[in-house]
Amino acid sequence: MGVVCLNCARAYPESGVPYRCPRCGGLFDDLEPVIWHDPDPTQPGIWRYWRSLHNQGIRVSLGEGQTPLVDALVAGRRVFFKCEYANPTGSFKDRGSATLISVLSARGVVDAVEDSSGNAGASFAAYAARSGMRARVFVPDSASGLKRRQIEAYGAELVPVPGSRSDTVAAALRASEQGAVYASHAHLPFNLTGYATAAFEIVEQLSAVPGAVLAPTGQGGLLLGMARGFLGLKQAGAIDRVPKLVGVQAVACAPLAACFEIGINGLDLVTEGKTLAEGVRVRNPLRLQSVVSSVRESGGCFVTVDESDILPGRDSLARLGFYVEPTSALVWKGLQLVVEQLPDPVVVILTGSGHKWARN
Repeated sequence: MGVVCLNCARAYPESGVPYRCPRCGGLFDDLEPVIWHDPDPTQPGIWRYWRSLHNQGIRVSLGEGQTPLVDALVAGRRVFFKCEYANPTGSFKDRGSATLISVLSARGVVDAVEDSSGNAGASFAAYAARSGMRARVFVPDSASGLKRRQIEAYGAELVPVPGSRSDTVAAALRASEQGAVYASHAHLPFNLTGYATAAFEIVEQLSAVPGAVLAPTGQGGLLLGMARGFLGLKQAGAIDRVPKLVGVQAVACAPLAACFEIGINGLDLVTEGKTLAEGVRVRNPLRLQSVVSSVRESGGCFVTVDESDILPGRDSLARLGFYVEPTSALVWKGLQLVVEQLPDPVVVILTGSGHKWARN
């Protein structure tokens, strides 16, 4: 089927990079699983799986992927931590930026804009620099100063936006209306195949199917991409089942959890409250229904974490040797809430480096 509009089923254009359907304004997506093929040992990182990815002859890479999977005892259970903060810019976003920027480069894009709470913007800026693309990144003015400096270090133009995360999206959309290519990691589907490679790696590293996978969840792209990766592995006959997926959100902003529990009307009850977990402060996830459906079909769930539990979780992970930012630290309390219900082996995704955040 390929990439199509979810509203009118129009195929993605063969040229240009529209972030929404030119016909009806709908969201583009590729609903097929990311089919697993035997990895190519001559290629590094995620590009070992190039046969499974959107490959158009250009591969922009900084060596992303093949991150460590490290076990630790948690409440008497052996739990595996996937250290995505070991990616080149310090977060899982690099998997998606590699595939997204590769598509943009193949389509001749030389100048693009993005919006982000920090990690996606830093990753976008790095991979844009790698490809020779000019980048402008809109961020909330409350975004971590360390992430802002990282974005600027890559040579991108940083545009702080007063207000909420939603206000930042609106600013990027206005720029796109003035003719800029909007390389949105939320609107465009090309990063999702990059995230699927995390599922491939986990199965290879465990030499088994995980019983459950937990991850911090904002837009839900990582969870959705991994869901499609696990389904692709199953369709290829490499595994016989998919793991339970558990999305962890902050109580201050938990739309996916609300909709999972009570349906789409749950959005009416959700606020965009302030939270240290800035990476998941997303009031209206664009792929909400797809993410919720993937979690439900896996037999998993969503859990929410109180603000008071975030920094203690960060400190607890650090005591195990995992230095993560507050968004990643959500998974510590999230794990405590559901670990007794999860089959082994349990994998926890640590999404962002602690070097990206500092106590004020």
